[in-house]
Amino acid sequence: MARQTRKTLPFNIMIVGQGGRLEYEALLFVASLRTYAPDFGGQLFIAEPQPGPLWDFDPRMSEPVKARLLELGAHIVPFQSAHFGQSYPQGNKIEGLQVLPAGEPFVFFDTDTLITGDISQIAFDFTRPAASMRRTATWPVEELYWPGYTAIWTSLYDRFSLDFESSLDLTQPDEYWERYLYFNAGWFFGADPAAFGQRFTEYAVSVRDNPPAALVIQPLDPWLDQVVLPLVIHSFGGGRPGPELAGLDGAISYHYRALPLLYATASDAQVAVLEEVTAPNKTKKLLKHYEPFKRLVYQGRGHKLREMFDRSNLPRHEKAIRNKIKSAGFWLR
Repeated sequence: MARQTRKTLPFNIMIVGQGGRLEYEALLFVASLRTYAPDFGGQLFIAEPQPGPLWDFDPRMSEPVKARLLELGAHIVPFQSAHFGQSYPQGNKIEGLQVLPAGEPFVFFDTDTLITGDISQIAFDFTRPAASMRRTATWPVEELYWPGYTAIWTSLYDRFSLDFESSLDLTQPDEYWERYLYFNAGWFFGADPAAFGQRFTEYAVSVRDNPPAALVIQPLDPWLDQVVLPLVIHSFGGGRPGPELAGLDGAISYHYRALPLLYATASDAQVAVLEEVTAPNKTKKLLKHYEPFKRLVYQGRGHKLREMFDRSNLPRHEKAIRNKIKSAGFWLR
């Protein structure tokens, strides 16, 4: 019975909307949500950064795209960048949490995500936040004189008075990256966006401005959000997602990251979703202004790209996939 309660608990969704690539990805996200999760009963918020001292350009979305997003039922809510802005646009997902109603459960998605199923059927337990495990060993970076995984992660947990030992996956060997709590920040969720966002901001600014000594030779751009997210989730009593969340990065959502990668690696069903939700004329006339959609979706070049890859035998590393796409002249973003 408790499982059923979690399934029906209302929650809100947030993505980031910004002028350029992200506004077109936002339109795809919203169109796919409305088509494949028609029973979603929460509110969909698009956090939009506003012009200010941390931006050298106007980051707002174009008016025609905004009008279509509103027509599809999204709420576009502006926010001011106080800590990140243009120098670290990934910070939009951190500061943008302030636009959500405080105290109401939320799920954040990166804008480059396709919804392919009914998200209202996911059994979220908002008292135990989690995030995407679709990640690789991107951080920390193994360096010649680095102190090792344990020393680096311990220094971060100590910085915020968190219990490091309870975060470990003890089925994995010492000094192997999967032993340590590490997520892809493509989706995450929690019980209160105000508290979550405040702590996310506090931790990220602290690590950026005054990294622990063990991090001296470690890159934080673009990894800062993924360095700090495990600490925030752990601090709220969360951790690795359980099997009840398997639909995320599965049958319910697909974080494609770049449209050429979608055509190269997605299933036939996921490509079919993409092409179905981009077909309506009101959406098509806007997405055609963005070169990757124009060439890959509407001019059919995506299928030519797709023919270059065997989905049952893809290269092990994404870099090899990207390089092959670029060599063939199909890399558009």
